[in-house]
Amino acid sequence: DHFPVFTETFDEVCALLDPHLQHPLRQVVFETDPKRTGLLDHTTYAQAGLFALHIALARLLDTLGVRPDAVIGHSIGEIAAAHIAGVFNLPDACHLVATRATLMGRLPDGGGMATITATPDELTEDLAAHDNQVNIAALNTPTNTVISGPLELVTDISATWAAKGRKTRTLTVSHAFHSPLMDPILEPFTQAVSGLTYHSPTIPILSNLTGQPADNHITTPDYWAQHIRQPVHFHPAITHIAPKTSIFLELGPDPTLA
Repeated sequence: DHFPVFTETFDEVCALLDPHLQHPLRQVVFETDPKRTGLLDHTTYAQAGLFALHIALARLLDTLGVRPDAVIGHSIGEIAAAHIAGVFNLPDACHLVATRATLMGRLPDGGGMATITATPDELTEDLAAHDNQVNIAALNTPTNTVISGPLELVTDISATWAAKGRKTRTLTVSHAFHSPLMDPILEPFTQAVSGLTYHSPTIPILSNLTGQPADNHITTPDYWAQHIRQPVHFHPAITHIAPKTSIFLELGPDPTLA
């Protein structure tokens, strides 16, 4: 009630996503029945809900005169960032989100993810020991790395580093994103988003794939397929832009950066 622009935008995004979902997104997000609240943890609804939140917050800030000079997204957040940067219109962005979320949601369970206080180089030996079934999923900070793969292997690697005194945390996820377990959906995803209209960014967007300003690859279906599979270069992106940036503003359900 206090922020009608936020409410209107959130409902607009939900209306664009709902035809692709089994349950209405707004109902899932605001569900209070303990027996049903777990549905929001499933990737199909978690991704859709995060995207709706990102866009509603961005549009609210825009009406208040708060507009970015550059944008960075983290995994699903990069689709919102790309929309804000003009790469997609809202219907096409919602189509891409829904396709990504539903295809991931149909994959078999059994994947896991964890954060480990270690550098990617330090984790190389452990990943190789498991035949690279577990991958680096995200570079969050210089010493905070996310791994992803079969749950039992992720658990084993996490336990090894916890025994060394390193902080580890198992993530609440339904699947192993940015890992080989995503490979079966890459081709159908690419085909499903090939008919979207892509535009060059109107403001700089730092790429998850490289940590550098995105080039025209971001306007191709191949980019967004690789985006599902490759590590999120979040820390490199922050490092690249930090010398020229005085204010970082985070849009999300939790103050992760803060």
